Amino acid sequence: MILVDRKLAEREEQCRPIRVGLLGAGFMARGLVNQIANSVPGMRVTAIANRTVQRAADIAGEAGLTPISATAERLAAGVADSEVLVTDDPELLCRADGIDCIVDATGAIEYGAQVTLEAFASGKPVVSMNAELEGTVGAILQQRANAAGVLFTLCDGDQPGVQMNLYRFVRGIGLTPLVCGNIKGLQDPYRTPATQKAFAERWGQNPTMVTSFADGTKISFEQACVANATGLSIERRGMRGADVDGHVDELCAEYDVEQLRALGGVVDYVVGTRPAPGVYVLATHNDPKQRHYLALYKLGDGPLYSFYVPYHLCHFEVPLSIARAVDFGDAVLQARRTAPSVDVVATAKQDLRAGQRIDGLGGFDTYGQCETHARTRDAGLLPIGLAEGCVLKRDVRKDQVLTHADVERPAGRLIDRLRTEQDAVFTG
Repeated sequence: MILVDRKLAEREEQCRPIRVGLLGAGFMARGLVNQIANSVPGMRVTAIANRTVQRAADIAGEAGLTPISATAERLAAGVADSEVLVTDDPELLCRADGIDCIVDATGAIEYGAQVTLEAFASGKPVVSMNAELEGTVGAILQQRANAAGVLFTLCDGDQPGVQMNLYRFVRGIGLTPLVCGNIKGLQDPYRTPATQKAFAERWGQNPTMVTSFADGTKISFEQACVANATGLSIERRGMRGADVDGHVDELCAEYDVEQLRALGGVVDYVVGTRPAPGVYVLATHNDPKQRHYLALYKLGDGPLYSFYVPYHLCHFEVPLSIARAVDFGDAVLQARRTAPSVDVVATAKQDLRAGQRIDGLGGFDTYGQCETHARTRDAGLLPIGLAEGCVLKRDVRKDQVLTHADVERPAGRLIDRLRTEQDAVFTG
């Protein structure tokens, strides 16, 4: 968004930076703190909350900042440009007058839900890097945010935000998007933290996070978020997910336009397509006069036209989302105020036994697949965002989708209450 750079420069000149409170201190949070501290004028990381305070202090130090123990008084008084407050209390950040925006970089569903609602209650806008939370209860969180009069949005940089930016651009020039897609280099639902251990160590990442990328869970959440923001659907459970060894422009010949129209458009992904790891939108135009111009401009003869971004830059772009939210009230991606289009359902990665407690996302037990919300509801399928910690009542075969009837859920979880509320509000 081109307006952002000038607004941030104005803030820097006026010595009134956007003050960011960051939740989480993992791989993406580390990159974000360094980006804001060293490359984004007009913005400061004021405080970091993490369950392990030392990790928050470490990522601050790596960015050249001096970590200081946070208190309400210190937050109210403000900090120097070279300092950042660290704490294990996320509510301290949410309540602080000295913070303009909360960023959720946790990737944790239950914890993320708790701190997001606390931020809403304190009147803080939330920029979320937590597609897992959004893909599970995004609609009801959006309703809660609206009721609180605050902005809640996913971010630029990760694939859902990049797709939404492209989707808005394509619609803005008069075309109708029929496919929003994600380009992957690998898709193997049976990857585990053991198979991904070496890769994770090489890049300093969490093995379970890396596994959720490789086994399809992460991309399923990402595409569900896009579907629920646009109203697009899926062709089938798990999406098409074709292997296409070619350029993204060649995808225009892979889809049946009339089928896409009948479905109202779809979200999808491809494996092995160039340029990776980008995103794409395939769109159509009903005006033959404009199709003539599109052919002149080398987009082909239709009926589908390819638009793509050849990269996604994750934490590099998140500050743009923060500035859009704070200074322009503009969301990157928000769930529509209707029932979701697509859910992510838990599928057995191996044979599971009665009495077994299901591990977390990117673990050994389950992988996520996109399914229509209508099918998820009607068949009683278990969203994978609710699966962690559930105890199986019966055996479940490998590749079988779990149902609510298959499990006993842990008592007292906020995420279960939010999902129940979402189902009641939007689907009755």
